[in-house]
Formats: sequence, structure tokens, C-alpha cells
Amino acid sequence: MKSREEAQMEALMGESNSKSVQRGGRGIGLVLVGVTGGAALALSIIAAPFITPALRKVCLPYVPATSQQVRNVLAGLKGRSGRLVDLGSGDGRIVVAAAREAHLKSVGVELNPWLVWYSRWAAWRGGVVTSTSFITKNLWHFDLRDYQNIVIFGVEEMMADLEAKLSQELMTDGLVIACRFPLPSWTPTATIGQGIDKVWLYHRPHQDWMPPQATPNLKGPSETTSSEAHRLR
Repeated sequence: MKSREEAQMEALMGESNSKSVQRGGRGIGLVLVGVTGGAALALSIIAAPFITPALRKVCLPYVPATSQQVRNVLAGLKGRSGRLVDLGSGDGRIVVAAAREAHLKSVGVELNPWLVWYSRWAAWRGGVVTSTSFITKNLWHFDLRDYQNIVIFGVEEMMADLEAKLSQELMTDGLVIACRFPLPSWTPTATIGQGIDKVWLYHRPHQDWMPPQATPNLKGPSETTSSEAHRLR
């Protein structure tokens, strides 16, 4: 039989061990909380630029184009020449595909610098770094007058403002490919695909075209000359 002193000693040792286990458990818990919190913070820092709206005038979050959307855009570019700009180019897949498949000098305009750097890496990886470039800029401040081909993956709220910008800056033989949402007033010359992958192809409406530095026609309908009427058709 254990003496009273031995029993008391074992009880004290058991209590000490229990406290040590509890302290150890709390320590491991704190470590796990710290690791989990740090990982969550790191992921938030990395992911935030990809999910934050890249175009501030309207809420336009980064949503990658599907493979079918890319194919539809390339189909719309078939036979085209000149330069291409992708407004809100995201991860650069349209720009890279246009340079590689359609052989167009292509520029991506994207406000999110993380996506711009990723796009440059994708262009290098895709072997088209010499025929592509990516600019960190707000699309509303980007001049479109040097581009024959314009691609936009927009949201409905921005299309009216974009249409007004195109009316001012799109060259006469320019092509606009709108993805996800059409332009509100212009009539498309063609559509490709269905559903979310559908794209709309536009050329500048004839009535919007005016030669450089021309003055508006202030004549009434009966005063329009035959040459002007021919030009406006």
C-alpha cells in the first residue's frame, strides 16, 4: 500500500503534467491560429488585385475569358490587319492569342498592375513578347485612334460610355468586338457564338463618320448636295 506522502506526491505530479499538457495545447493552438491567419493574409494580398475591379469608372471585376470566347474573338478577327487593343485586358489571353493566331500587333490596356505583369509573363511564355505590349492605364484615358481592331470585355453599365468614346475615336475602317454585352445603339454587322460566349462585331455607323477637321453639315435635308448624299450612304 502507498503511503500518504506517496499518494500526495503522485497527485501533485499528475496536476503538474495536466497543466503542462494544457499549456502545450494552448501553445499549439496559438501557433495554428498564427499560421492560419498569416496564410489567409498572404492569400488576400495575392488575390486582391485579381478580384478588385480593374476599371474604376464602373465596377468591372476581373473575370477570365473562356476558351470559347477566345475562339470567337479570333474568328471575328479573321482576315483583319493592323493593330489591336484589348481594353481591360485582364490576364492578357486575348492579346496573346491575337498575336499568336491572328498575327496582329496587340496591346493590352489594364489598370491592375499585377495583371499587367502576369500578362507580360504569359506573352513571354507564349513566344509573342515582341509582338505584344501591356500598359497600366485607365481605358477611358486611352486614345483609340491608332487601332484598327478593338476588343472589350465589359459590363452593361459601361457600354453606353464606351459607345460615345468609340464614336469620337474609332477609325473609319475599325472593327469593334464586344464580348458579354453589346453596344446599346450600334447595330452589329455580325455575331459569333451563343450565350455567355457570344461576341458582337461592329463597324462605325456611316452617319457618325466625318473627315478630319470637317465642320458639321448645317443644311436641311433638301439642301444636301448629291456628293454629300453619296458620301453619307
